[in-house]
Amino acid sequence: MPPADIDIERATTDDLEAVADAWVRLARNQANHGSHVLADPNRETMLATLGAYQVDGGLLVARDRETVVGFASVTVERGSLALDCTRGLLSNLYVEPEYRGRGIGTALLEAAEDELRGRGVDICTLEAMAENESARRFYRQAGYDSFRIGFERTL
Repeated sequence: MPPADIDIERATTDDLEAVADAWVRLARNQANHGSHVLADPNRETMLATLGAYQVDGGLLVARDRETVVGFASVTVERGSLALDCTRGLLSNLYVEPEYRGRGIGTALLEAAEDELRGRGVDICTLEAMAENESARRFYRQAGYDSFRIGFERTL
């Protein structure tokens, strides 16, 4: 349950610019944890991607009155391989730093899971940077277990 002054709801088209700006801040922060994704050069691409999530109903925002203070994006996995379950993907979850520690991230995660559950999803997957211990701790506390480990090497 979010704090009383925060609403979690589906994003509108009017929210897209604010969410894209928040995504840029998220991507900038992820660079501190080893991400290779460039924030500013990818803003317009992510604006279009977030727009697709919004049209599909998979873009959620945390709102303090009229201000977007966090967001989550989800989709049902539609791969080419047959699976023994229906898998959903939480591709982004972000809360503005000054709003953290108030349960907003947990409320966004729960709303994202509810959205996926409503679409018939059995398992929610997500990724966190290996060096982002606070994100990994957050997801572990929410009941997520690691199931795949990625490796990289500079050539």
